[in-house]
Amino acid sequence: MIRVLVVEDDPVAADAHQMYVERVAGFTVAAVAHTRAEAVRVLERTPVDLLLLDLYLPDGHGLGLLRSLRAAGHGADVIAVTSARDLAVVREGVSLGVVQYVLKPFTYPTLRDRLVRYAEFRGAAGEASGQEEVDRALGALRVTEPAALPKGLSGPTLEAVTRVLRESAEGVTAAAAGERLGISRITARRYLEHLVTVGSAARRPHYGQVGRPELHYRWLAGGR
Repeated sequence: MIRVLVVEDDPVAADAHQMYVERVAGFTVAAVAHTRAEAVRVLERTPVDLLLLDLYLPDGHGLGLLRSLRAAGHGADVIAVTSARDLAVVREGVSLGVVQYVLKPFTYPTLRDRLVRYAEFRGAAGEASGQEEVDRALGALRVTEPAALPKGLSGPTLEAVTRVLRESAEGVTAAAAGERLGISRITARRYLEHLVTVGSAARRPHYGQVGRPELHYRWLAGGR
């Protein structure tokens, strides 16, 4: 089993990441830390193979944590789970051993793909027979093309709908989501239904006093 330390300051997101990881065969969550200091304490007493690391922590940047770990000789690999889009940060992360970046917000299939690729990379062993085998081992970490969305859906709009849904603790209707984003109720519903399909959201009917029930959508912390 690949032992994972989830480092994430948002408790809801931390729970979601833990559940996502534990749904992938071959992975187990060794611990969850909400701050840099807590992560350091965990690593002092708990064997860890992989960090699922948020870069923006309340007591310091995630790359600062990573620099201190490397200075101490800790060799755990890192998948950065972050909203950081600064390519200079990405390059520095790579130099410190970040093997994958997953941009927030994301759904379970995105993280699952990265973890499966990492497991394939980690599982490569023995002596390479030549350049082709070396390239194949390194290529396991590369995402050759983005996960396809259903026809008519766009990545930026999906991110926006996902953000609205995650910020709505009591759930949201398609009409409410559409109003907040400036899109039609029908368009918002298509994106919400997609999130239900991939296991990141659930829907339930809400019965008012009159008329047909209205569907309410809720983000699932442990969406499949």
